[in-house]
Amino acid sequence: MTDGPDPDRLNALEKRISELKKAHAPKPKEESHISQAQQGWRMVTELVAGLLLGFGLGYGLDLAFGTLPWLMIMFTGFGFVAGIRTMMRTAQEIQRKNAAFDAGKGTKDGD
Repeated sequence: MTDGPDPDRLNALEKRISELKKAHAPKPKEESHISQAQQGWRMVTELVAGLLLGFGLGYGLDLAFGTLPWLMIMFTGFGFVAGIRTMMRTAQEIQRKNAAFDAGKGTKDGD
């Protein structure tokens, strides 16, 4: 007869249980994950920054040259175009990251 449980078998059992827990533990989310709201705000900020930069440059040049509304209007338009182009590049970057994520790790929704 045995006096109690075998310590070697208990240690082996505990080791197997801990390995199985690690294998089935939820994986931590990636740090580079950006929510859709953050992506949207980034794009809005890029557009507004382009507009403000164009407006500021145009207004400053208008004051320097004395052509008040013309350069301001023209550079505000350039700033708008630059903001849109930056937004499009950001959208392409996000699309590439999502496609790489989907191709490499399955779907985003965890399916």
